[in-house]
Amino acid sequence: MTNEKRGITCEAELERIYGAVARPSLTKESDHIHPAYRPFIEAAPFAALATSGPGGLDVSPRGDPAGFIVIEDAKTLLLPDRRGNNRIDSLRNILHDNRVALLFLIPGIGETLRVNGTAEICNDPDLLTRFAVNNQLPKTVLRIRVDSVFFQCSRAIIRSKLWDPAAQIARDSLPSPGAILHQLSQAEIDGEAYDQALPERLKNTLY
Repeated sequence: MTNEKRGITCEAELERIYGAVARPSLTKESDHIHPAYRPFIEAAPFAALATSGPGGLDVSPRGDPAGFIVIEDAKTLLLPDRRGNNRIDSLRNILHDNRVALLFLIPGIGETLRVNGTAEICNDPDLLTRFAVNNQLPKTVLRIRVDSVFFQCSRAIIRSKLWDPAAQIARDSLPSPGAILHQLSQAEIDGEAYDQALPERLKNTLY
């Protein structure tokens, strides 16, 4: 006989531990982009995009000037896919499972906004042109059909001190991209050269 405790395996046990859901936590959920939620999407310069596919789960950072995720209508969002590393993990996942989730963050604001829905990958020329920056077009745009929207309270942001300037750490306190690649490639990649070239490469390939 083992004394090892098993993990929680049913919702009833979870509910016993956590208790009933407070009414505001239920009331805040909407099946569309309510007017109260529009300002959060329009003010957000950053969102995390979660997807699921045959290889598992993925969360991808997305960022641009505030309002870069466009509200097409109360049930639809448009998200341009900007230039990146060409892994296209999110897009590959959406081809297999079109369910997506978004977490919007706004600098200085404690509340975050969560959106769940389904996505399709679009490459209509007129739609791509709508999202041109510096004459550069995104290769695709995600059209996201909204199923649920709700705000998350500020506890996590407060606890993490995410927006507190005093909590920021120096970049050189963590491994640089070049140092990481140098180690993972077992020195096949020249990490110092990679880091030296990175700022200019980012500047020239931002869009």
